[in-house]
Amino acid sequence: MQWYFVAALLTVLTSSQLAVSSLLLWKECKKSPLPKMTTEWKTVSLFPIPSVIYLIHNNVQFATLTYVDTSTYQILGNLKIVTTGILFRLFLGRRLSNLQWMAIVLLAVGTTTSQVRGCGEASCDSIFSAPIQGYMLGVLSACLSALAGIYTEFLMKKNNDSLYWQNIQLYTFGTFFNMARLLADDFRGGFENGPWWQRIFNGYTITTWMVVLNLGSTGLLVSWLMKHADNIVKVYSTSMAMLLTMILSLFLFNFKPTLQLFLGIIICMMSLHMYFAPPNLLLDKPLTVKLDEEKLIEVSIDRRTLS
Repeated sequence: MQWYFVAALLTVLTSSQLAVSSLLLWKECKKSPLPKMTTEWKTVSLFPIPSVIYLIHNNVQFATLTYVDTSTYQILGNLKIVTTGILFRLFLGRRLSNLQWMAIVLLAVGTTTSQVRGCGEASCDSIFSAPIQGYMLGVLSACLSALAGIYTEFLMKKNNDSLYWQNIQLYTFGTFFNMARLLADDFRGGFENGPWWQRIFNGYTITTWMVVLNLGSTGLLVSWLMKHADNIVKVYSTSMAMLLTMILSLFLFNFKPTLQLFLGIIICMMSLHMYFAPPNLLLDKPLTVKLDEEKLIEVSIDRRTLS
């Protein structure tokens, strides 16, 4: 039953993003000049690949949760920060400075620190008591998440096609694969509860639709980041959003802050500054070097005066 709900929710989410992207593309086509839309099969055939990767990733996520608890799962999920940086370098050929690599590692350390529970809690030892399968699946999930993001960025920047046209291709294949999964589950269960399209909206409330709208909008914003920024910016955005959620929980849900949370926020802010700040703001020249430069300037001025 759990698989039915998850697959149905994924189908609704990708369908909502597909509908919004289609509407925005229609509005864009009414303007002049017309947006660029590549329809060659050689290009279109590349878009099912991230859908397959995300489908495998979603299944690996649930398999990981059968071996580890939610806290360990969240901590293992932070590995995607580092794996994104590695794949960013290997597949997209984007070079990062040593300071930027240090910043990425610091971000992973900061988000992990903020999620570590205190030793006074009952599940303090749960992080180190999970079976090896859980850790292996957690690493695989982080690699798949990073791979899907890197490949999506590659597709978005491959040509100058309209962002909305690229979204339509992504979400069309995503919807197709999710519907295929639902249909396969129906056949496996002998259609005991009827076909999936008859119960896809069962239990939906206003809150559910708000969640769908929120996640659908998030997906569209992520695709915009992939087109005009990169995966590292997305990683920082999602990590900072997680920390912001924790801070808002202090006021909305009487969440009790921990020392780990404060340390994690400080480390993440240091990482943010290290990655995006210009190098001249991070590295100050030694005072002796500055004095030597000033002396050279004075000597050159004196020579010009004498000549």
